[in-house]
Amino acid sequence: MPHIPALKREDLPELEEYFLRSDDRMGFVTNAQLTMAHRPPIFKAFVELAAATFKEYGNVTPGLKALVGNIASKTAGCSYCMSHTASNAMRPGYDTDEAKVAVVWEYETNPIFSDAERAALEFAQCAASVPNLVTEDHIARLREHFTDAEVVEINAVVAFYGFLNRWNDSMATELEDDMRDIGERLLGDKGWTVGKHAAE
Repeated sequence: MPHIPALKREDLPELEEYFLRSDDRMGFVTNAQLTMAHRPPIFKAFVELAAATFKEYGNVTPGLKALVGNIASKTAGCSYCMSHTASNAMRPGYDTDEAKVAVVWEYETNPIFSDAERAALEFAQCAASVPNLVTEDHIARLREHFTDAEVVEINAVVAFYGFLNRWNDSMATELEDDMRDIGERLLGDKGWTVGKHAAE
């Protein structure tokens, strides 16, 4: 049960411009955003950060960004974000399918992942760890596949989910039904549970 209730979109017409941007990026407005909306400046800044972080700049594809977010969220233990990033990775037009999402936690050994993906996902796991485990070797492996600007982009995704992981676990944000279904279907046999993000 959420510690702070999500507000209702229809009660916030002054934020509709920002809600529409979330609709365009994700297909809907999340309960996390509707909780942030208790303080509109925080919500607006979050939407701006999301737009900058997930803009398509170059070789870091939207699907890879979603998988980076998934590994970072798993490392942090946030079930809410694990299900959301699994869903994001499978959005229409992304380069990731359900089969890849279902085995993302096996990225180190599963042959479905390229060396570039492994470098990015290993970095995500180490960057999301507390204490941080990133070394010069992780950066060197990233640089075999990505430019410095793209490494910054990957790190921005990890940092973005660092905010969301702490937000959603601290607020016990209620997981939307569709996202819960994705978590249970794709990640449940790997140990995923809805945990504190259940409606009751």
